[in-house]
Amino acid sequence: MAKLPVISGEKAVKAFVKAGWKVDRIVGSHVILRKEGLPVTLSIPLHRELKKGLLRALIRDAGMMVDEFVKLL
Repeated sequence: MAKLPVISGEKAVKAFVKAGWKVDRIVGSHVILRKEGLPVTLSIPLHRELKKGLLRALIRDAGMMVDEFVKLL
């Protein structure tokens, strides 16, 4: 299992977009992502550093593994 890196919200958004997620809207400092065919939305804060627990939860909600996500970075 790959180690979870410390990344910014902007880098996380770019990685999820590579995985097929699309920016639905921006509300304040959060980017809301949706993926066609899934009932889940991802809300990613545009902070300089995302906490590991939040990033891990986003990856899990997206139906991905940490290894898959790290490859997209």
